[in-house]
Amino acid sequence: MSERVSLETERPATQPASRPRARAAPPAAGVIRLEPHACFACGELNEIGLRLQFHPVPDGCWAELVLPERFEGFEGIAHGGILSTIMDEVMTWSLTARDYWGVTARLSLTFRRPVRIGQRIRAEGWIVEDRRRVVTTAGRVVDVETGVELASAEGTFVTASGTDRRRLRDRYGDLAERRSAAERETAQAAPAGAPATASAGAVERP
Repeated sequence: MSERVSLETERPATQPASRPRARAAPPAAGVIRLEPHACFACGELNEIGLRLQFHPVPDGCWAELVLPERFEGFEGIAHGGILSTIMDEVMTWSLTARDYWGVTARLSLTFRRPVRIGQRIRAEGWIVEDRRRVVTTAGRVVDVETGVELASAEGTFVTASGTDRRRLRDRYGDLAERRSAAERETAQAAPAGAPATASAGAVERP
């Protein structure tokens, strides 16, 4: 019989001032929809994958999910490799804010607290620096209910250009059009009187 392993780590006394604060996600928000594909992280055709759905916010995006037992590492704890995949993916999708396709050049993660199987989490990614061919991003995973940061990440991405960009657009769809459609869905779902660009799932920077 396996024993449940406790991996709780000490909480930091305060969050660094440079880290954005979490907000609760809205009841409905537009999803950036590409053509059907089999990516493990975001592909709707992958029956055993994460099937992440990303919502646009200025300079980034976010996704909410609950990890089932098939993504378990230690009993009751989500596998770190799965969290790495989620962080990589949400930062990759943040590039859609600039109409970029990109591939990961470097990824650095910090695991702050365990993510429990069945715990509702939100992954957030945003652009930090845009040098066109090289884009620096940041991201994190937070507990939806409490806003506690569970993991954080930094990434460097190389953007596609020329033939590669055209090939990706032809296969998956026009990023600018797909993102704009999601932003319109978000605006339509916003409560009456809310700013058109506001989203409760947005990453709020101090």
